[in-house]
Amino acid sequence: MTKAKPRVSRAFLLEAKNAVLGKRYELSVAFVTSSLMKAYNKKFRGKPVPTDILSFPLSALSGEILFSMAEVRKQAPLFGRTPENFLSFLFIHGLIHLKGYTHGSTMEAQEKKFRKKFNI
Repeated sequence: MTKAKPRVSRAFLLEAKNAVLGKRYELSVAFVTSSLMKAYNKKFRGKPVPTDILSFPLSALSGEILFSMAEVRKQAPLFGRTPENFLSFLFIHGLIHLKGYTHGSTMEAQEKKFRKKFNI
């Protein structure tokens, strides 16, 4: 039996991206395996474990977000969320990172504002 794939609408992705980063921002979203995510996490963050999301600013007006759906499915219950909801939650998190925020109360306030806007 194959696990159902969590889905988030393209409309949400585009609307959230535009709300956080603006319409001119070019964003690439990719879904990768846990092993590839582990390699990226080790290379770019020095952490030899897979993670659910990584965000990479490429320029002032472009960036990339990577997701590992296996990790999203593992982590969602730990946050009391469905995989679909957690994917949306993480997408907002990644967008806020691309806007230039780092973990802390200011970033959390920004995330909360956009989660509220999109009912996440």
